[in-house]
Amino acid sequence: MPHPTELIDRYIAMWNETDPARRRDLIARIWTEDCSHLDPLTRVERRDGIDGLVRGVQERFPGHRFRRTSEVDGHNGQVRFTWELAPAQGPAPVSGTDFGTLAEDGRRLRTITAFFDSDSAARPLG
Repeated sequence: MPHPTELIDRYIAMWNETDPARRRDLIARIWTEDCSHLDPLTRVERRDGIDGLVRGVQERFPGHRFRRTSEVDGHNGQVRFTWELAPAQGPAPVSGTDFGTLAEDGRRLRTITAFFDSDSAARPLG
């Protein structure tokens, strides 16, 4: 099984990709078909749901970029890492810790469960 750091770095790149076609290509290479993403505000399933979630976050936080803020820790098909969403200058309004499960071959994500570490992230998307 490959080390999950490369997969998680592609996952972070997916969140930053604003071109819809390139983002959908990344999603297809990163996620299994039966994937899901769960956080305190949303639950989405399948690749179309992931794409819609990313698009919504980009609309809510224009000019912001995700970055991984920890090493990727993983074992037995599970991963965890921390991240933040920040503008080019200034503090990150959102940060969190993600836990994920990998496909059996370790090359794709099956699930991500995100926990927000900052209070501002808990506001509804509306």
